[in-house]
Order: sequence, then C-alpha cells, then structure tokens
Amino acid sequence: MKTDSVYLSNTPLGEARKLWRQALESCGFFSTKPVRIAVDQALGETTAVPVYARHSSPSYNASAMDGVAVRFQDLSMASEASPVTLPRNNYLPVNTGNAIPEPYNAVVMIEDVHQLDDDAIELISPATPWQHVRTVGEDIVATEMIIPEGHVIRPIDQGALLAAGITEVKVCAKPVVTVLPTGSELIQPGSEVCPGQIIEFNSRILSGYLLQWGAKVIVHPPVSDDPDELTEAFTSASRNSDIIFTIAGASAGTRDFSGSVLGNTGKIIIHGVAIKPGKPVILALIGDTPVVGLPGYPISALLTMHLFGRELVYGFSGKPLPEQEFCEAIMSRPMHSAMGVDQFVRVTLGQVGDKLIATPSGKGAGSVMSMVRADGLLTIPSGSEGIGAGQPIRIEMLRSKREVDRTLVAIGSHDNILDLMANFLHRLDPPLRLSSAHVGSMGGIMAIRRGEAHFGGTHLLDEETGEYNVSFIKRFLPDTPLKLINLCYREQGFIVPRGNPNGIGSFTDIIDQKLSFINRQKGAGTRLLTDKVLRDSGLEPDQVPGYNHEEYT
Repeated sequence: MKTDSVYLSNTPLGEARKLWRQALESCGFFSTKPVRIAVDQALGETTAVPVYARHSSPSYNASAMDGVAVRFQDLSMASEASPVTLPRNNYLPVNTGNAIPEPYNAVVMIEDVHQLDDDAIELISPATPWQHVRTVGEDIVATEMIIPEGHVIRPIDQGALLAAGITEVKVCAKPVVTVLPTGSELIQPGSEVCPGQIIEFNSRILSGYLLQWGAKVIVHPPVSDDPDELTEAFTSASRNSDIIFTIAGASAGTRDFSGSVLGNTGKIIIHGVAIKPGKPVILALIGDTPVVGLPGYPISALLTMHLFGRELVYGFSGKPLPEQEFCEAIMSRPMHSAMGVDQFVRVTLGQVGDKLIATPSGKGAGSVMSMVRADGLLTIPSGSEGIGAGQPIRIEMLRSKREVDRTLVAIGSHDNILDLMANFLHRLDPPLRLSSAHVGSMGGIMAIRRGEAHFGGTHLLDEETGEYNVSFIKRFLPDTPLKLINLCYREQGFIVPRGNPNGIGSFTDIIDQKLSFINRQKGAGTRLLTDKVLRDSGLEPDQVPGYNHEEYT
C-alpha cells in the first residue's frame, strides 16, 4: 500500500467549501428521508413536514366550570328583584370538563346557584350563549396546522400534538456520526502519562458539539498509526455511519497516513485548505459516506469541523444552519497574518466605556485554553497582512452579548491571583466575568492609556528609585484618572527542574554549566527585573545562552 502523505492542494476556503458541497450533492447526501417517531420521544426533534390536527380539542362542548348547565333563554329575565326558578328537568348539574348535552347551551357557576330544595334552583342573573362552555374546537380545530415543517418540538408542542390526536410525527433524521481518533501515542483519560504519550480528549470536544448540533455520535477507540488498521477502521465506520470525522494523521509527517488511506479506500475531494489553523484538513468520500479528516491539534480540529462538518450534520437532517451572531469591536493590539490564508483568531471581548474591545486570547493550534477563554472569533481574510491596533473589526460571537456586557477586562501582567479573582467574582455575582489578556506590564499600561481595559496588572521596577510602578504610571498615564492598588506581593526567581539538580542560584551558574535560559518578553515586569539582576551581576546578555529567546506566559 502506498503511504506517502502530502498536501494535494492549498485550496482557498470559499472554493473548498463549494467543491465539497458539490461532491455531497452529487452523491445524494442531502436527500435524506424523514423518520416517524412517537410524539412522546420527539422532544427536541425537528419536524420534517407540517403536522395537522386529527380531531378538535375539545372534541365536544365541555363545561368550563363546576355548576349547572342551563338554556340561556330560560334566564333572559332573571334579576335580583325577579329571580328565575328552574325545576330539576330544566337544568343539569355539571363539573368542569363534563359534556354539555343538548338542549343546554350555558353554564352557571355553582357559587351563583341558590338551591331551593332537592329539585329546584333559583338564579338571579341572566346567562349568555355558551357562557362558561368550551365549545368544540375552542383550542384546536380538526385539520388545523399544529406545528410547521422545520419546527423544533418543545414540551408544549408535544402536549398540543397529543391533544389533537397525533401520536406519531415525521421528523428530520439524525445522522449517525463516528468520531475516530488516530495516533499510536494516544491514551485514555485517567491513564498515567509517560513521555511521548498524549491524553486523547479531542473526541470529547468534538462529540459534545456534534450532540449539540443534533447528531447521534459513536466515539471509536483510538486507532494506531498503521495503514492496515486505519483502512479497517475507516471502512468499518463507513458501513455504520452517515458521517465520519477522523482526528490527526492528515498532515505530512512520516506517521500521517490518513490521506493515503482515504485515497486508497475512497475518493479525496480536497486535501489542504488555505486556512490557519487547519490547513491539512481532508475532505473525502468512502462510497457515499463523507469523511472529514481533521488535523490533530485541538483548535485546528474544532475549527475545521465547524467550517466543513457542521453543514453536514444540519444538511443531513434538512435543517438550516443556525444564524451566527456578530458584533463590531476595536482591536486592542496589532495582529499580523500571513498572506494567502484565511486566519481565524480567538479573542476575548469586553465593553470598556463606549467601546467593545477585542483582545487575542492566545495563539497556537494546540492551545485549548485560548478557546476556553475566547468570547469570539476574528477572521483575517487571505488578502490582508493583519489587523492594526484600534482598527474596527467584525467578530463572530462565541458567547452572548449579555455575557460580554457583564465582563471585566484585565490586560497586562498575569498572576494566578487573577484566576482566583475571576472565580470569586463569579461566585459573588454569577453573571459577572473577568477576562484577562496577558501582554506584560507595559502592555497593560498602554491598554489603560488607550481606554481598552478596566484594569491591568503591572510590576515595573524603576532601577533608579527602587520603586515599583509609580514612575511608569506618571510617565505614560499623566492625565488618566486612575487608582493604583497594591494587590499582592510575590517572590520571583528561576524556574528549574524539580529538586534543582544543577544547583542554579545565579546567572553565573547558568553560564558556567552551559545551560540554556529562556527569557520573558520585553516590556514585561519580570523582564525588567531580570535585566537589572543581570547588570547587577556585571554580565552581558550575549553571555547567557538563550537570553534573547523570549516567551509570553
């Protein structure tokens, strides 16, 4: 079996979606027949056809009150001054829901009835036609449309259907979707993790969204990076599923076999789309079963499933895609993008004054937490080199506008105490959220200066005075009304392997042992402190291996 795995294309997103749609239509994927199910089991299902009442409700003239059934004509002259007496054969005692037989056409409530003896009653008020009577079809008329096509059935709808004599309904079929993770390195959650092993959690993320979209999900156990095992798994899944999502093996690594296996067992429509993240995505057919080969990185997998898989689930069921909510926001800092690809950026959102501020929440296709924290998704089109700070942008919202409006925005230096504060605020006032972007102390000061944050963490050391923060605030925020609050103290130092096996206590130890150092980015408070410590030691940056290797935390 040939197992070479290369990108077959770098197709623009719009063209890829068009070709994928055409391939699905050609194999009749969207021509799904509805299924008939019991109304009792139909909660949350979508009707495939309009549903019409089989009979009226009520199906007979029914008393709406406890009292007596009368002919309204017999009470036309009744008054307090001239009560009307009805003998027993001119009225009928009734309870709520009892049938009102002819010749009766009104009901008098029991509290308005004066019992004279065992046979006669006295009434002092006239009645109107069909007073306190639920006439045939008052609620539902036979042949009336109860619910239309494409309606998501609610509990109240189930009641109306049953009341109208409907016990079964035709609903849109739910696709059976197999989620098939691949990779010899995968282990189940809860297992002891060794170097080179990865906990398999992508299938949990994807299956959760698929369930929300209305699919029936089968999660296949992880399949090793073996072409024969992958062939058997893909072929078996195609016999038992309406849609298949494979995870990983779509790229160009030496153990990435999904592309070659799908090419041998089916037909590849697209392999490689000009998007970031998610470029290696595979769109294929095994027989008439669509297969979406998702990249292995969590964000890449989720994004490509959203772009190419959501349409499959809804289209199979004959349901329209839900409308996405968008908002206009202001970018808090520059975001560069590669030409020729549509780039999708996770952002946090917060209302600061009269501006809705968007801040990138992280980068990297493997950053699950960036998606956990994200409030929206920014698309940078392929013809753009990026987005400038302060530029208006359009955001696809991942949270509701109400949630965003109740969000406090913190931009600046990060500390775990911010996460503890977020948890405390949520406990104190559940709708309240704290969204923090970690861009360093100077980044926080500049965000306050531009009016893009409610507050920012900072720990900038003034080497001349030995004082923290004050001189920087006076310099960069001279006209900004603000308060400087000392939130906490913390101890800083080198992060080393457990037990500090190399006995590192200074930069000299790092230099002498030829160890590698990783620095914080320029503008971070920790970087200013680190630079000062280095100078105080009489050392130069180029003496420390890796000093210019910067990382955000």
